Amino acid sequence: MSIQQLNSLTSPLSPQQVDSLKQLTASMSAVELSWVSGYLAGISQSVGGAVAPSAQAGGKLTVLYGSQTGNAKGVATEVAAAAKEQGIEVELVSMGNYKTKQLKTETHMLVVVSTNGEGEPPDDAIQLHEFLAGKRAPKLDGVSYSVLGLGDSSYEFFCQTAIDFDERFAALGAKSLAPRKDCDVDYDDDVLAWQEQVLPLVKETLTASAPAPATFAGSSFGGESQYTKKNPYKATLLANPKITARGANKDVRHIEISLEESGITYQPGDALGVWFDNDPALVSELLALVSLDGEAKIEVAGNQVALSQALIEQFELTQLHPGFVSAYGEATEQAALVEIAQDKAAVRDFIEDRQVIDVIRQYPAALTAEQLTGALRKLTPRLYSIASAMSEVEEEVHLTVGVVEYDAFGNKHQGAASSFLAHRLEEDSQVRVFVEHNDNFRLPSEDKNVIMIGPGTGIAPFRAFLQERDNNDASGESWLFFGNQNFTDDFLYQTELQDFKDRGVLNRIDLAFSRDQAHKVYVQDRIKEQGSELYQWLENGASLYICGDGNKMAKDVHQAFLDLIIEHGNKTEQQAQEYLTTLRDTKRYQKDVY
Repeated sequence: MSIQQLNSLTSPLSPQQVDSLKQLTASMSAVELSWVSGYLAGISQSVGGAVAPSAQAGGKLTVLYGSQTGNAKGVATEVAAAAKEQGIEVELVSMGNYKTKQLKTETHMLVVVSTNGEGEPPDDAIQLHEFLAGKRAPKLDGVSYSVLGLGDSSYEFFCQTAIDFDERFAALGAKSLAPRKDCDVDYDDDVLAWQEQVLPLVKETLTASAPAPATFAGSSFGGESQYTKKNPYKATLLANPKITARGANKDVRHIEISLEESGITYQPGDALGVWFDNDPALVSELLALVSLDGEAKIEVAGNQVALSQALIEQFELTQLHPGFVSAYGEATEQAALVEIAQDKAAVRDFIEDRQVIDVIRQYPAALTAEQLTGALRKLTPRLYSIASAMSEVEEEVHLTVGVVEYDAFGNKHQGAASSFLAHRLEEDSQVRVFVEHNDNFRLPSEDKNVIMIGPGTGIAPFRAFLQERDNNDASGESWLFFGNQNFTDDFLYQTELQDFKDRGVLNRIDLAFSRDQAHKVYVQDRIKEQGSELYQWLENGASLYICGDGNKMAKDVHQAFLDLIIEHGNKTEQQAQEYLTTLRDTKRYQKDVY
């Protein structure tokens, strides 16, 4: 309601109060106005003020999410907000906090869930996923539901967790409101289409009434920063020094970004989303290979822009996916590509080391601008574990970025975002960022001991952990396992870690530099060496954290802990698995892997 509309009604406010309200809201943005509206609505509820009735009488909508990096949580939050705006009583709940006994009382459920690795559920969804697959899962005959999955079609088990939830709900007797929607990495349009399909169906089966205010005071999905993936903050790059030696095999950068005056806050364990531009030189080569004029105008999101600008700012050019192989092969009538695209195993092998430009280099052909952009995915931001604590750096945020660089098919390749931050973004220039809160990777609420496994750039969140514990004078002990290739070239943050050790902030540090001796040594080897004491730390209440490569390292570390629990806890393999499951369920075993 506008101030003009407010004035036209019989108001309980005095003229002076109305004038004050005008002055207060005159310079506010839409996001700020929404927050203030929600705040006032919350106060109204707390003092018994009237609240607009919801759009149901005999049930509510539960929006349930399972999220590893924050994407599914963000989507679920938007869906819940849209439901609220339509007058639907809605509860937004993380699967990690959901009580399974509540399933018997549900009437309408929307499930938003991502998929990890080889078809695995995110950490906060594991317990519910296992419960629904077990014998204790209740009949869900009275539940109407729909599932939305987030995934990456480059992987074999695309949206597998969403498929699992959909199949289990159906098997337990729940009624599908709308078919499951499986979304690729550029998911915004698909999410909106699913939301617009399913919310009216939810509302139809609930008793219609006056719409609730489009505000979320007191709910679990309010109070976020105004800066999001869709509305990033234009921050300033302060520094990006290389923190590996000149002759090192890896180029790792310590990125410092100013958040001054943004109001953005974060906690240790959160991630920073970074939007980037593609390399203009790469775009020029690509356009030449497909015989297109970069100055030609195309329509993107309702705007006319030059094709070269669109490719630099709007489309994914490095991460190759099966859909491009198929679309490009069909558009250019390349039979070999079409054949590869039709074989799931073959296309996965084909895209493993290739980027978009490699396909076009190998199979050059003329395209129309529409064919090219239609085959590409929309550009998506990259997420980096935050390597700083606000208690230490205040209105800054730090990242530890390994620059992706490799030779393949006779050409040098670079990662789009890492090379943008390291090579193309100059100091004092702007970079668009937002915070992805990660509730699945948090320091313990009590001052307990922590075990941190972070080889390579996996050290990032643990630098933040140590800064936070240092500034809070934590009495709990800290034990870090760090590894890389060479001590002299790749010991990231060596001076800082030594200072933490000298001052007792870091009580123990075990190092594994794989190439400093003939026999390669990794963090999992150091874990095995310290198995007895590590088990005692766990028995005494320590929390365990792993950050870094999820394809191999995290699995090897998990196995190392299973082995030490079996050996030093005198347990069977099944008992050791249950031991780690209990740690995970009680938030004492957390992973941030990629």
